Amino acid sequence: MSATTTAPVATPSVRTDPPRPPARLKAWTTRAPLLPALVFMIAVTQLPFVATLVISFFDWNALYPDARSFTGFGNYSEVLGDADLRRSVWTTILLTVAVVLASLVLGLLLALLLDRRFKGRGVVRTLLIAPFLVVPVAAALLWKHVLYNPEYGLLNGLLGYVGGPQPDWISNTPLLAVEAALVWQWTPFMMLILLAGLQSRDQQQIEAARVDGASDWQIFRHLTLPHLRRYLELGALLGSIYIVQNFDAVFTITSGGLGTANLPYTVYQSFYQAHENGLASAAGVLVVIGSIIIATFALRVVSSLFREEVGRA
Repeated sequence: MSATTTAPVATPSVRTDPPRPPARLKAWTTRAPLLPALVFMIAVTQLPFVATLVISFFDWNALYPDARSFTGFGNYSEVLGDADLRRSVWTTILLTVAVVLASLVLGLLLALLLDRRFKGRGVVRTLLIAPFLVVPVAAALLWKHVLYNPEYGLLNGLLGYVGGPQPDWISNTPLLAVEAALVWQWTPFMMLILLAGLQSRDQQQIEAARVDGASDWQIFRHLTLPHLRRYLELGALLGSIYIVQNFDAVFTITSGGLGTANLPYTVYQSFYQAHENGLASAAGVLVVIGSIIIATFALRVVSSLFREEVGRA
């Protein structure tokens, strides 16, 4: 009887992968390098705001530190009922609207100019951007002494050359003097935003309109301007955020006098001159809330711009 041998059955080898880390641990591992920056941002921005918010609920005069007491929303009601603050709110609105509109119009004209090809365009673009790169205090001093001074200023010098009057620009038109300095500084910012919008146009669509006989004005009205709507909104919102918080021009040119005191300058007066820490903190919180509201609309415009660009790609 012959013995039968059976070949051993080969069992498939099971590959054992190393255990994967949990998804939550992996997420924290990728976010860990950002934690120092997050801690720094919270310490620099959020903690001072929380301290300002707490102080705004106290009747706190720096000259009488032992007499502070909790008043709840008393400082806010006093701030909102203050005639000087209401006047500064109106001044802030006028200043912001005038500067933003003038900067947008001038920025659009300059962007249309720079969108064309001509000799020396790079040099012209650099010169037009230069005002935005000047330190705000230096720009305000430049306008106050070099241009507005009634005795040796450039404006009165040009008027005297042609036999014109010699006005005191700051005393006669104080708010307009501040607005002109801010428009000069913020027009390059608007120009850059709108120039980016012009250079993102669909050139094939514009060439097709020219072939169909459309004039330059018709192309601008029906194609360019609708395309620039989002960029105009973005420039207006970002400009409003910065100009609402502007302090340098008002402080340097007019020192808040002659009806030019805006909200930031009023907060400065309450804190550094009247030493009313509670009132100044309440006014500052209201300014921050207004800026957050404007910034929310700005972020929505930016996100819609990104969605449009992604859709085109």
